Amino acid sequence: MDKQKKQSQVQLRPYEKFLEFGAESLTENELLAIILRTGSREEDVEALAAHILKLAGYGGQGLLGLHRISMEQLLQIKGIGRVKAIQIKCVMEFCTRVAQTRARSTLAFNRSGTVAAYYMELLRHKPRECVFLLMLDTKGQLIRELELSRGTVKSSLLSPREVFVEALKAEAVNIILLHNHPSGDPSPSREDMTVTENIAQMGHVLDIPLIDHIIIGDNKYISFKEQGYL
Repeated sequence: MDKQKKQSQVQLRPYEKFLEFGAESLTENELLAIILRTGSREEDVEALAAHILKLAGYGGQGLLGLHRISMEQLLQIKGIGRVKAIQIKCVMEFCTRVAQTRARSTLAFNRSGTVAAYYMELLRHKPRECVFLLMLDTKGQLIRELELSRGTVKSSLLSPREVFVEALKAEAVNIILLHNHPSGDPSPSREDMTVTENIAQMGHVLDIPLIDHIIIGDNKYISFKEQGYL
C-alpha cells in the first residue's frame, strides 16, 4: 500500500500532489514550484525551482539559503522576473515573521534566551553584521528598537557616543545590544569584548546600564550576561 502511494505521488504534479496528500507530502522543490506557479521557455516550473534551490544551497544552507539570495541574484536566473523574485523574498519574510510571532509569547528582556529566540530569524540570515540597540523603561519593557549600524562581513562600526545619544533621547533606563555574526559562530571577538566593555563603563557613568550584549549565530547565541562578562 505504501509503495503504491509513493508511486502515485511521483506521478502527480506538485499542485495535484498537495490536493491529494497534503503539504507535508511535498519536497522542498515542489513547495517552491507551487509558489512560482510557472516555469520558463527553457525549463518547467519544477526544474526552475530546482535551479533556485541549487543556488540557495551553496555552502550547505539548503532552504535557509533563500534568505540570503538577493533580488539582483534572483533576477539573473532565466525565468525569474521581478514578480517571481518579489514572491520569493516575501515568502521568506513571512517565514521570519511567523517565527518571531511564535517567539513573542515568551519574550522577556530580562531573560537572554527569549530575546535571542525572538531576534534569531531576523538576524541569523543576514550577510552583514547588523547592530541593534534595545532601549528599556523602568519596568523592563521595550521603549524603542534601533538598528545602529550595518557593517561588513567581518565587523561593524559602533560608536559608544551614538549608543547613549539614542538612549538619552528615548529616556531609556537600561539598554541591550544585539548583533549577528554572519559566519554563524556567535563567539565574541576581541573587538566585541572591547566595545562592550567601553559601552558598559559609559553606561555606569551615565546611569543607563548595559544589561546584556547578545550575539546571534546560526541558530545559537551567546549572552554576555549569561557568560558573566557583564
